[in-house]
Amino acid sequence: MASSDDVRTALQTAFAPTHLVVDDESGGCGAKFSVVVVSEKFAGVLLLARHRLVNDALKEQLKTIHALSIKAFTPAQWEAQQQQQK
Repeated sequence: MASSDDVRTALQTAFAPTHLVVDDESGGCGAKFSVVVVSEKFAGVLLLARHRLVNDALKEQLKTIHALSIKAFTPAQWEAQQQQQK
């Protein structure tokens, strides 16, 4: 099974994120993850393509992950969302 550390390392390597959250929602068994990735590498990239990039970065981990929720933002989008939540 994939671990949170495996997922985090793969995403850090692929995207050099300014903000990254990896949450194992399966109670530690590594079957269901939720990720938030904030990276400049998403600038000018449509949402579906961003999800494909994340899936590609996690190709090995997805062999054992049952479900993956992805939120992928540019730093500007992330900042705007944080301002809305205040």
